[in-house]
Amino acid sequence: MLSDRIKKGLERMPNRALLYATGLHHSHMDRPFIGIASSFTDAVPGHTSMRTLERYVERGIENGGGTPFVFGVPALCDGIAMGHSGMKYSLPSRELIADVVESVVAANAFDGLILLTNCDKITPGMIMGALRLNVPTIVVTAGPMMTGHHKRRRLNLITDTFEAVGQFKAGLITEDERKSLESEACPTCGSCQGMYTANTMACLTEALGLSLPFCATAMAVLSQKQRIAYESGQRVVKLVKDGVKPRDIVNKKAMENAIRLDMALGGSSNTVLHLMAISHEAKADVTLDDFDRLSRTTPHLCSMNPAGKWYMEDLHYAGGIPAVMRMMGKEIHDLPTVSGMTTRKIMAGVKYYDSEVIKSPKAPEHKEGGIAVLYGNLAEDGAIVKQSAVEADMLTFTGSARVFNSEEDAMESILAKKINKGEVLVIRYEGPAGGPGMREMLSPTSAIVGMGLHKHVALITDGRFSGGTRGPCVGHISPEAAAGGLIAYVKDGDQITLDIPNKKINVNISIAEIKKRKKTMKLLPIKIEGGYLGRYARMVTSASTGAVFK
Repeated sequence: MLSDRIKKGLERMPNRALLYATGLHHSHMDRPFIGIASSFTDAVPGHTSMRTLERYVERGIENGGGTPFVFGVPALCDGIAMGHSGMKYSLPSRELIADVVESVVAANAFDGLILLTNCDKITPGMIMGALRLNVPTIVVTAGPMMTGHHKRRRLNLITDTFEAVGQFKAGLITEDERKSLESEACPTCGSCQGMYTANTMACLTEALGLSLPFCATAMAVLSQKQRIAYESGQRVVKLVKDGVKPRDIVNKKAMENAIRLDMALGGSSNTVLHLMAISHEAKADVTLDDFDRLSRTTPHLCSMNPAGKWYMEDLHYAGGIPAVMRMMGKEIHDLPTVSGMTTRKIMAGVKYYDSEVIKSPKAPEHKEGGIAVLYGNLAEDGAIVKQSAVEADMLTFTGSARVFNSEEDAMESILAKKINKGEVLVIRYEGPAGGPGMREMLSPTSAIVGMGLHKHVALITDGRFSGGTRGPCVGHISPEAAAGGLIAYVKDGDQITLDIPNKKINVNISIAEIKKRKKTMKLLPIKIEGGYLGRYARMVTSASTGAVFK
């Protein structure tokens, strides 16, 4: 066992003395050492239930014949960090989390690993660290939040808080209703209710084969989640004894399964960044071309919030991820998973699915997958749009550029009602290096929807969007402004054409004019040079490659 390096032999007498100081029994020394990477925090609603889940994981590990060790991993809530400078730390925290997992597990010579995670960047960050180490690993996502209720209407974070800001500003709701929505939209612990980034990543983790069946969709408040945590603890000890490692499971075909599921679910556009980063650690060679290829050939089957009407609780009771994958049939590769069953065996075990929630490929929500990759002079290295969340009459759009050099400047104009119909908002210098940190633009996109402008304006950025974003919003524009991409040289009034069906995005100016502007317009300096964000800005690569470190 890997842990023998810290507990076997005469020369390890001091190491054992320190381990006994933690309260270990002598019998624990003969068992596999299993790390439990817990991202518990009182500050993130998706993580407040993890103290209980830690207990169930520990019980499972002990029952399976292992020795559990809980250690902490940082966690940020994108919703709480949204709309201010704190969001600059969200995507960068992914690399930090990967480093924490790598460092703690390697230093303590753990034989196996449970990743207790839930929200946004924490899940991919933990998986990246586990893949570097390549020790037997199971991911336990803490589960989705239940929907809220107000006047017999189901509530969710995005529509009933972020978009409600714009609705209130437009005079569409009263102050009393605004207060009620604020209090009731998020009624339980768990990751926010729709197919936003946290829940999308949980679903894709299950599709990759790194979580037990139904882990992604079992609600945070259900006892079923505790049983899954217990079974995961038992199972990881078996993986250690059998020598089953994450790189045995996560390969190019497993990544394709995850991407196809992403397209069928209409998942968050952030998954493009995270799956490419996971692929980088797994050496699975996933590129934007894979997303483009699989999106064109995978129908969108589930109309999930924010663009659709179904929530995670609906998907769970409709059969969960196994049912969606069963509906996809032969498109899913038959591969091993941490459960000991192959993907096809898991799919074959589905006894029930709700055909209203999970549509047939013969009668899908859309013929193509939820995410589209766009190219053009504005995005020579690619850009991403959640096409399943765009109204049909906005799939093609030409408008006049309205340029902002930060999210704050754009938000100020939106709330001041200074945005005109027929405009394309350009928010630049918010990319991985230019931000730095590639902030999500949920506040401006939600305000636009709340004010009813999403049918009349588009928004493009070298930043990114929340999984809760809907409307004609194009992100991840690469190269970013800070790297000299054409988005840095767009001026107010330039005509920009968005053509999602043909996967194009262009600014309609001549090559001669582009050359002239590049000679006369200077790039803005990096906004932050010191601290972690300064280091991040110097080390991060393009969004088109997953925004991983050099």
